[in-house]
Amino acid sequence: MTDAIIQTLDTPDGPFTVLEDSEGRVLASGWTDDAERIVARLADRHRPERVVDGTVRAAEAVDAFYDGQVEHAMQVPVRQFGTDLFAEGWRQLRAIPSGSVLTYTELASAMGRPDAIRAAASVCARNAPALFVPCHRVLRSDGTLGGFAWGLDVKRSLLERESVGATALV
Repeated sequence: MTDAIIQTLDTPDGPFTVLEDSEGRVLASGWTDDAERIVARLADRHRPERVVDGTVRAAEAVDAFYDGQVEHAMQVPVRQFGTDLFAEGWRQLRAIPSGSVLTYTELASAMGRPDAIRAAASVCARNAPALFVPCHRVLRSDGTLGGFAWGLDVKRSLLERESVGATALV
C-alpha cells in the first residue's frame, strides 16, 4: 500500500481520527487524536508506507452522523483485511440498522456460524474502521455494553445517538 491521508475531526464524543487510502476508503478510525494509535489498528503488512495529513472524504459523513443523519456513515467505502469469516462478520455489522443492536450470539448466527460466538467477538475487536462498520451495535447476550476499543462512554453515546432503547445501555 502506498500513501494514505489522515485527519482528526472534532466530535461531541471527542477527537475522531480517520485514515483513508488513496481511493478514499477508510482503513481505520477511532475516537482519538493519536495518529499512531489509528495506524496501529492495521496489521503491519497492511499499513500505508506514508501517512500525510489532509482532508478525508469521510469527514462529511462523520459530520452528518453527529447531525443525526446516522446512515451516511454506512455508505462510506471501507477497506478491511481478514479471512472470509471476518469479511462476512464485517458485512453483517454494516447490515445492522441504526437504532438496532445484535448480541454476539446473534452476530455469529448472521455470519452463518452460530457456534462461532468468540469469532463474532473477534470480528468486533478487529474492526479497524470504527463508526463506518458499526461494531458498537453489538452487545453481550445479557444486554450490557461489553467491550469497545474506544471506551464504553463512547459506545453508550453512539447508541444513544442512534436512539437505541435505554434498556440496552446497562
